[in-house]
Amino acid sequence: MCGLLVMNTPVSTKRAGKHLPSPLHYDTPDNMRFDEYHIAIEIKRNLETMGFRRPTDIQFKSIPPILQGEDVLAIAQTGTGKTAAFVIPIVHVLHERKKSARPEGIKCIVMVPTRELALQITEVFLEIGKHTRVKTFCVFGGVEQAPQIARLEKGIDILIATPGRMFDLVSQGHIKLNNVEILAVDEADHMLKLGFLKDIHDLIRFLPKKRQTLFFSATINEEIKKLAYSLVNSSAIRIHVSPKDPVAKNIQHAVAFVEMDDKRFFLERFVKEHPDDKILVFVRTKVRAERVCKAMERVGIVSQTIHGDKVQQERQDVLELFREGILKVLIATDVSARGIDIANVDYVINYDLPDVAENYVHRVGRTGRGDKKGQALAFCAEEEKPMLAEIEQYLTKRIAVLEIHKNEYGETLRMTEDVPDKWKDVLAEIEEAEKWRKGKRK
Repeated sequence: MCGLLVMNTPVSTKRAGKHLPSPLHYDTPDNMRFDEYHIAIEIKRNLETMGFRRPTDIQFKSIPPILQGEDVLAIAQTGTGKTAAFVIPIVHVLHERKKSARPEGIKCIVMVPTRELALQITEVFLEIGKHTRVKTFCVFGGVEQAPQIARLEKGIDILIATPGRMFDLVSQGHIKLNNVEILAVDEADHMLKLGFLKDIHDLIRFLPKKRQTLFFSATINEEIKKLAYSLVNSSAIRIHVSPKDPVAKNIQHAVAFVEMDDKRFFLERFVKEHPDDKILVFVRTKVRAERVCKAMERVGIVSQTIHGDKVQQERQDVLELFREGILKVLIATDVSARGIDIANVDYVINYDLPDVAENYVHRVGRTGRGDKKGQALAFCAEEEKPMLAEIEQYLTKRIAVLEIHKNEYGETLRMTEDVPDKWKDVLAEIEEAEKWRKGKRK
């Protein structure tokens, strides 16, 4: 595997074009600890239990202005701790406000693009909000709405939601937004790609004009800028954690050149050589996911798939098995690239290169989360080389190549337990025999 690429990560915080000094007067997150923040003791204890002791760059720059009630527009790459950057201050603020009498109702809406992301952000809110006065719940489509309605009627403070189900429940009168004080939009770039722009603007019409807005995205372009500026106020704090390398510095990643028909043999070998590791495999389509899963089954490797054709309960069950380490190999499509936030994924395998260059960053970002180290390997066939060129152009650098020598390549094909393909052994033997025969003639 390639050597670790160590990059400096410039971080900027601006308000209306001017640099904003940190309200806590600390220069870097390296000498700042969570127990020094002015947040509820319950939250500090929860963070310590979760192993969070020092803030990441995005947390260090985002938490103080959010605590002060500022609108925040934050751009930071995947795996940098964006979720905790807004969860920590939101939980603290609502916990403190709940000490005094106030109108009942939802006080914070967190809008996200996918069901998996809704569930995982909810889990973070629940963990960080343990033993506080804050109640959190999430709603999403693909499941019965009756249990969700029943829970909403009991009263909640924070609602994490996907647009479709949320608007269904708003139109039915089960969700009332007139008391919302904070709006957080997460994975904004992904929301735009999935066509949720109208939904975001429709939501704004239901919300009080006097509110705090938090806008988080992994990437920035003119469309995202336009959306962001339409949501936040003119004095919003702008935070941009902008690394030279979009792939997190604690992720080693490389590419290996493997023919399309041989990829399953190399995946088989990799998995068998790493039996105790948690491996996330990305493929291009739902059909490919099922085919690769079947190929692994033929050689005695247990794996499962997650993609858009799976019902929500199936997806949740599979993710839970993978999260707990009961399932070691999970095969996913790009639909899940941003929704999977699972601790301690040892390896990401790009079985197929993604059609969209930036999805490469989101895929490999499923490993090396937070301050953990991670490794990623991409299999690139001859016909995928144009995709590789696009990815490298997006990264503005070449991806390190993991050389596979001819002997090792042949050995991988011969050692497979995929019985229908044992003919490759026969061909190899015939080739060797032919070489020997020609040598004898000479």
